[in-house]
Amino acid sequence: MIVRGNETVLVQGITGKQGTFWAERMREYGTKIIGGVNPKKAGTEHLGLPVWGSASDAAKDTQIDVSVLFIPPMGVKAAALDAIAGGIKKLVIMTEHVPVQDVMHVMAEAKEAGTKIIGPNTAGIVTPGECFVGFMPAFNPLVFKPGNIGVISRSGSLGTLLCLNVVQAGMGISAFVGIGGDPIIGTTTTDALKALDADEKTIGIALVGEIGGSMEEDAADYAKGMSKPIASFIAGAASPPGKKMGHAGAIVMGNKGSYAGKKAALEAAGVTVCATPSGVPEVLKEKLGL
Repeated sequence: MIVRGNETVLVQGITGKQGTFWAERMREYGTKIIGGVNPKKAGTEHLGLPVWGSASDAAKDTQIDVSVLFIPPMGVKAAALDAIAGGIKKLVIMTEHVPVQDVMHVMAEAKEAGTKIIGPNTAGIVTPGECFVGFMPAFNPLVFKPGNIGVISRSGSLGTLLCLNVVQAGMGISAFVGIGGDPIIGTTTTDALKALDADEKTIGIALVGEIGGSMEEDAADYAKGMSKPIASFIAGAASPPGKKMGHAGAIVMGNKGSYAGKKAALEAAGVTVCATPSGVPEVLKEKLGL
């Protein structure tokens, strides 16, 4: 999923501490925040913006392209289903520790409604020079200088580091897609690759993978048919089997989800796997002839 500067954004949970802070930062950057949701404060204003009692009510009054959820874990299911019922087609779910059964219910409803989801447990998405949705430091030009390299990451912190490395190498970012670190997420590595492959601004892709699951192996199948060069860093090379490292999805069981398995699959697809994040932009520069 990529969000453009002309798309309108609703903030579910706008009156909370995090919702308030990041709604202000998003607006300052240029994101078209059109209001927020708090069932207890419907009909009021916050940050000079209207507050609705539900996302469905907001969608009746104005066009909403994206909704971002700054909602506690136990409230995510209801908030997400509300947005989906309102016809909002892009959801960015920031929240960590959402019950798995709730996530499964939301994903099933989203699939049936044709709604795209980023997260849960995402740091958000950034289109440098246009907008950002979430809590990535898009406003720092040392990290998010506009350019032509798309970045995909499960991790917000590692994604930020890789974007910094890309900019330090003399390039810039076309789009950052933080897919999230939970075992079940709405946008996979393959989904993000497809979005960047179709993006005209993107000429190369930097991928941050992690041990656990099979998303990188699955993405390798799609990468085989891509003409845009891809370079990757995979976190967790030294992690022992059977132990969760960092994100809930970063757990290796036997050979499944291992660093070696991911590295082999990506390299077989023509993706260069680097030992450190700083090696990724150098590989892309060489592949692109920059």
